[in-house]
Amino acid sequence: MSQGRTDQPPPRGDAGPSRTADLEDARWRGPARRAPRPPKPPQPELLFLDEDLIVVDKPPGIVSAPGQGGETAVEDLLRGRAGIPADAPFRIVQRLDKDTSGVIVYARTLDAQRRLTEQFEHRLVEKTYLALVCGHVAEDGEIDAAIEVDKRAHEVRISPRRGKPSRTRYRVLERLPGNTLLECRPLTGRTHQIRVHLASIGHPLSVDPTYGGGECLLLSHYKRKYRPNRSGEEKPLISRLTLHAARLALNHPRTGERVVFEAPLPKDLRAAINQLRRAAAGRD
Repeated sequence: MSQGRTDQPPPRGDAGPSRTADLEDARWRGPARRAPRPPKPPQPELLFLDEDLIVVDKPPGIVSAPGQGGETAVEDLLRGRAGIPADAPFRIVQRLDKDTSGVIVYARTLDAQRRLTEQFEHRLVEKTYLALVCGHVAEDGEIDAAIEVDKRAHEVRISPRRGKPSRTRYRVLERLPGNTLLECRPLTGRTHQIRVHLASIGHPLSVDPTYGGGECLLLSHYKRKYRPNRSGEEKPLISRLTLHAARLALNHPRTGERVVFEAPLPKDLRAAINQLRRAAAGRD
């Protein structure tokens, strides 16, 4: 028996799949769908650039500096654009947590880095944050509580004996349903200082599971007549740290002139606050 071609035409009575059937099947399945594109990382905004400084409005979700984890850092997104050379150095003088937004400054030269670091160490830099916190804060105040960073246990905590002196001033800006918007001014620069201090007085950030805040902020917790969507699933108002570095004032490392940089509330935190305001007013 021959082992040659097997693609013989079908016998009569079995015409095989027709083009018409293929088209009908395609209509039934609908148009082919492309795989969804991965979301673009949030883009930092350049606030100021000269031969000494790079000042950035950092969005949440990206780290301040490259680390061992290989996560996207501010410099990865800014090099080669906005007048910043592809090989430009981003010399660290401060850090913001990955999920904190707002103003951050980098030095472009070793001399600028040294001068800025000295300002941070001598508390000549004024930092102002906006924080949405759990509960209603009764009045303005100052927290004076030593903070210990335990690198072995990966913990930051209040420790009067082993901690370093740490002070944070806060001012009530607005009381919202179940939350308070604060202006915070750390007078020292300890790791997670604002987060730890606010938690120590019973008012952690509204979203900060590490220090007693929630995993996310849900409108249904604060709106009496909340109505879920058809799916029954509720989208959080915000699901990252409710902390924003709003203002930074320092002396320019070359001229000595006092310079101030500000970053407006980002869309996610602004929208969450607006929704809480609407809930307070009893609006739909």
